[in-house]
Amino acid sequence: MKITTFNPFIASSQPENVIKIFEELGFEKHHTKEGIEIADRKDTVFRMKDANGFYLDVLKSTENISRDISGIRINVDNFDEAYTMLLNKGFKNIYKDETVDTKTSKSAMLESPTGVNIALIQHLK
Repeated sequence: MKITTFNPFIASSQPENVIKIFEELGFEKHHTKEGIEIADRKDTVFRMKDANGFYLDVLKSTENISRDISGIRINVDNFDEAYTMLLNKGFKNIYKDETVDTKTSKSAMLESPTGVNIALIQHLK
């Protein structure tokens, strides 16, 4: 398994506030992916990038979350291998066994035994 991207993410029910703060720090919206289906809802991800090449993902959650949730986005070249390895290390898929499968990616949201959130993603070519 090879890690191809590694950056922070923030999930928020009010992403406009998060985006504004990071725009003031020099980040710009790079692209937006809408309608990501997970657990009977559709979320949106705003990918941001600064002039130094650093990325940040801001997830607009349609789930009623009381506070922002932060974590790490890890893109890999082999989702199934990475997913199995993390589960064997005690990580739990926060949506039971559900993964998000789109035309361009496969992903899951995992939580470590200590509470660290990882958005595990493989981009499909």
